[in-house]
Amino acid sequence: MAMAVAVVVIANDFSAINVALPTMERDFGTDINTIQWVVNAYALTFGVLIVTGGRLADMFGRRNAFFVGSAIFASMSALGGAAQTEAMLIGARVLMGIGGALMWPAILGMTYELLPEERAGLAGGIIIGAAGLGNAIGPLLGGVLTQELSWRWIFFLNVPIAIFAVAVTWMLVHVKEPDPGERRLDYAGIAAISTGLVSLLVALDQVADWGWSDPRVIALLVLAAAMLVAFLPIERRAGSHALIPRAVMRNENFTASCLAILFMSATFFASLLYLPQFMAKHLGYSPLEAGVGMLPFLATFALVSFVAGPLYNRVGAKPLAVLGAACITVAPFLFSQVDSGSGYDSLLPGMLVLGLGIGSFYPTATTAGVTSVDDSQTSLAGGIVYMFQIAGGSIGLGLTTTVFSGATPPFVDGIQAAFRLDAALSLIGLLIAIGFVGGRLFTRPRRAEPAET
Repeated sequence: MAMAVAVVVIANDFSAINVALPTMERDFGTDINTIQWVVNAYALTFGVLIVTGGRLADMFGRRNAFFVGSAIFASMSALGGAAQTEAMLIGARVLMGIGGALMWPAILGMTYELLPEERAGLAGGIIIGAAGLGNAIGPLLGGVLTQELSWRWIFFLNVPIAIFAVAVTWMLVHVKEPDPGERRLDYAGIAAISTGLVSLLVALDQVADWGWSDPRVIALLVLAAAMLVAFLPIERRAGSHALIPRAVMRNENFTASCLAILFMSATFFASLLYLPQFMAKHLGYSPLEAGVGMLPFLATFALVSFVAGPLYNRVGAKPLAVLGAACITVAPFLFSQVDSGSGYDSLLPGMLVLGLGIGSFYPTATTAGVTSVDDSQTSLAGGIVYMFQIAGGSIGLGLTTTVFSGATPPFVDGIQAAFRLDAALSLIGLLIAIGFVGGRLFTRPRRAEPAET
């Protein structure tokens, strides 16, 4: 319960802020290009540092990482709620991202450790389901608080909830501490992967405004590629204290889960962006009405995640992963069929199919990947899985936005083109899920050993 509550706080924070951005823009007398960094600064910091947070949790103790991360997250939420300038608020959001990057992998590691091995699927279902619940209530809660009180209460509310999660964890959650061995940090690896990811995510975030041919975008992408390529030899030289140990890098089951999630996340992120825009710009919905309109997708996602957890150990990873991936592939195809005469009911089939897919696929792929590594590395593995989700969503969103912007002027034409691209990317993820997630689909038979004479 404590772990689920903590996840709800983190996930809710992602979605609740979006509906409050216009009010923040007006209160601070700034523009949308500046105020959007209230969201971007948090997401960027969170996505870049989550692998480092996972490694720190495995090295210094998951409870310790959770407590430190929660303290940072709660205190910076209070500071953000009291912010008097947009710069102060954005700074608080950066520090909240650091807290979240420590909390998330620690939560995953503790949840998988608390439950017995035969209940591993339940752990994944609890965490991903709680994330879906947080995403679902975020727009509603953010809209109500912004409309009835102030957007500042979105931040203030994080404080008592985080305190509750910490108190319950302190009293009831007891997991083994890591062996007190050599605790050397791989500073070169942290610097390389952080620089590479920051460059990549900033480039993809700005490509809609600057364009792919802009020298700044090209320079950022070149820097990202250089840093991520350099990361591999840095890790080989680091040996046993590498940020990502060689055993994790070479784990085929773990790699398959990460790659499948990478390709599936384009559809997930595009749906969170473009479906509310369709409701607002084409159907004339208010921000709160658009948030309510997303409930069929997000509530189905949360509900199915909770169900998929117990099913994992009954039917295995492969059927659930393939079912989920197939639904995620079909959903954007359904969205691409909307036209200028379409109403809200035209979105419902796609949202329900997507909710079923996300709820089946993500907890299954996460559990299959995290449980394939050594128990001492589960927080790190959870951080890497989420990094692939953020990276896949950002890359996919950059490509999708380019296709959307390049379509003919009608808004609906851009929606159709964007979701067709997402369907193609998800198809690649589906093929990976069929072949490798939860084990290889076809295994090469072993050569018979010669009989002894």
